[in-house]
Amino acid sequence: MALFELKNVNRHFEIRPGLVSRVLHRHPTRWIKAVEALNLTLEEDEVLGIAGESGCGKSTTCMMIAGLAPPTAGEIHYRGKRVDNLEGEALRRHRRHVQMIFQDPYESLNPRFRVFDIVAEGPRAMALWPERGIGTRVADILFAVGLEPGKYNARFPHELSGGERQRVGIASALVMEPETVIADEPLSMLDVSIRAGILDLLRGLAQERHFSCIYVSHDLSILGNIADRLLVMYLGQAVEIGPLKQVIRAPKHPYTRALIGAVPVPDPRYRRPIPRISGDIARPIDPPPGCRFAPRCPYADASCRKTFLGLDTSDPLHHQAACHRLEQITDDDI
Repeated sequence: MALFELKNVNRHFEIRPGLVSRVLHRHPTRWIKAVEALNLTLEEDEVLGIAGESGCGKSTTCMMIAGLAPPTAGEIHYRGKRVDNLEGEALRRHRRHVQMIFQDPYESLNPRFRVFDIVAEGPRAMALWPERGIGTRVADILFAVGLEPGKYNARFPHELSGGERQRVGIASALVMEPETVIADEPLSMLDVSIRAGILDLLRGLAQERHFSCIYVSHDLSILGNIADRLLVMYLGQAVEIGPLKQVIRAPKHPYTRALIGAVPVPDPRYRRPIPRISGDIARPIDPPPGCRFAPRCPYADASCRKTFLGLDTSDPLHHQAACHRLEQITDDDI
């Protein structure tokens, strides 16, 4: 049984016109369709990478899995039980099992709290253990993320470097002993020189503490070093999913091929062909039916613009793409 399962999940945001427009012009309500027809599974002890451009729905998907935003339609199951409709104490208990590591460590840490209190805030709020037990667990997790408790307990976030602040954010998530950790681009705000250390830390802690991880990133090279499976999203739709090496080495969907083709090659003599895509990214406001990559895809036909093929993620080892025209795409087109 999968740890998490998303079944045909949608997340839409309403854009309400102003009062004058509603009264005088009667403009209809419009919708931003941030996530559309998403099917996804997360297995135990798995690291699932999610890649795609800004605005493709990666963070929205993570917020729904974490219980911070309800889906507009569809179902989210955790260990076989539906959790997208939880409220009150049941939702509070569920959130302990799913923790997030946010993108900007400075913005996500309380500037008025010292490091010890930041990490201890979650267990205290949920009354998980007595104060002495919380103190022991905070010290253990700080040591595990590479911060000596005696040196860092009394420091404020502004007294830490970017890498140290991100380690505090990781400790705040892991002290809750979650079963799933969602890392929403945790390296994007850090210097390149310290990214490898944070990445190795996350990978090692996932293996040591046996939690599943959803890792969101624009950088395919980072996902290539940490993920077991890769999900590629485009403008709210999941266009390809499969084992990481298969998706990277043999991409199927035209968008995935273009995305991988944009990765620089460290060889000045190599000239990679320009992907055969054109046009601008479509707006997510009231998009037309069908595949949202169709206006830019060189293989699109009428069926692509009419119907979107949702992915079937019942088999986590199955490499598949949401494309009507896979048979017409050859290896020479990569």
